[in-house]
Amino acid sequence: MGAIERNEFRFEPEYSVINQNGAVHVYHQGDFKEELKFNFSGKYPEASQIDEIVEAYCQQHNI
Repeated sequence: MGAIERNEFRFEPEYSVINQNGAVHVYHQGDFKEELKFNFSGKYPEASQIDEIVEAYCQQHNI
């Protein structure tokens, strides 16, 4: 699962299968802005779950 780019923002997901949690790191023009934490079940988070997190962030921040 790679990074997602929207306008000048970059969203980089990372996750731990052992802990069943993850985060999407948000960067704007290369500067770290915040970390969006989430939980999942299974071997890895579904791509749709990451997409929903990114989409919600973009809508909330008018990106």
